[in-house]
Order: sequence, then structure tokens, then C-alpha cells
Amino acid sequence: MQTSQKWQQRKFQITKFLISFAIVLITFFGVAQTFAAEAGSPVQMLQSIADRLIAQLQKNKVTLKSNPQVVFSLAHTVVLPNVDVAEMSRRVLPVHTWQEANPEQRSRFEHEFVEMLVHTYATALTSYTDQKVEFFPVRGGYEGRAHVEVNSQITSNTGAPPVNVRYQLINDGGTWKIYDMSVEGVSVIESFRSQFADVLAQGNIDVLIQRLSQHNTEKAGG
Repeated sequence: MQTSQKWQQRKFQITKFLISFAIVLITFFGVAQTFAAEAGSPVQMLQSIADRLIAQLQKNKVTLKSNPQVVFSLAHTVVLPNVDVAEMSRRVLPVHTWQEANPEQRSRFEHEFVEMLVHTYATALTSYTDQKVEFFPVRGGYEGRAHVEVNSQITSNTGAPPVNVRYQLINDGGTWKIYDMSVEGVSVIESFRSQFADVLAQGNIDVLIQRLSQHNTEKAGG
């Protein structure tokens, strides 16, 4: 099978996974419940995102489907600043690929990778339904730690089995940021790393960047 055909298959798998990933994020960020959290806690940071996003979704509810720019703006201004995109970009590539890439290649990859996430996330924002989520305490606390995990369980009123989600956060200068999440034990970063493997095996990071750029261009034009 030609590389381009393999990429088309991988691109479909990436998109399918991203949609599931984005819907879980929407469920998470769309929750409107109150947490008793101390200042500076990762839970409080996440709740702040939830409050801002749900307010904007309610404000623009009528135009979410008809005006895609609204959801793109929400993804960029509300969600993205709370994600450590540099850490995600580094971790999603094999160690040797990241180490061998020059600063310009790293910057281009990060840009295209994030744009792919945003396009799919923004699309899924229009499909949010009224799921509920329960968060569990951070084991061992968060004070003095550089990394923490926040476990949660998502339920719906459809009778579907609950979904277990684990969020990985890093303390970036006193601000907690998301760098990975696992849905039923499947890591977003590990899934992307697997999806990118075929392209990197038959090319290099420049080829992968080109494929991602093409994907993003097609999405932007569609």
C-alpha cells in the first residue's frame, strides 16, 4: 500500500479518535457544578475553565452550528491556554524524532498538531449533550508536586455505561495545565504517537508536518 493511502487510513483513525476525545473534553469542560477546592488547586483551575466555557456556550447556543467561527474562538481562547501544548507536542513524538528536530521543525509541528486538535474539538463542541461528571480527590494531594492526576467518571441519562477518564496535569510556574488524558485507559498521547508511527517510519518529521498541514487545510476548507 502506498504511503499516501496509509496516511488516509491513519487520518481517518486520528479523526475518529479525536472526535471521541473532544466529546469527552466537552463533557468535562461543560460541567456546571461547585467544587470545594483550595486556591491554586488543579480542580479549581479546571472548574474555572468549565465556568467560562459553559457561559460562552450558553451565550452563543443559537449560533454554534451555523457559525463555526464561534466554536473555533472558544477552543482557542478558553481551552487552549490551559493545555501545555509544548509538552503534548514533545511527548507525542518518539524521543529521537523530537531531539533530532530543529527549533523551526518543532515549532511547525506544534502549530499543525494543535490546529488539528482545535479543528476537531471545535466541531465536537456543537454536539455536546447533557452528560454529568464526578471528580475524585487527588490522591496524595497536590501541594509541592509538579505532576498530578485527576480521575473522573462520566455518566449520562441514556443508560450507557459510565466512562472513566484520567487527566494528567503539570504545574507550569504555579499554573496547572493539561498535557494528557486517558479514556478508559487509552492515552491521547500514546494514541497519537501510534497514529503518527507509519508516516515517521517511511519519512521524517517534515513529511509528518506536511500531512498534518494538508489535513488542516482540508478541514478549514470543508
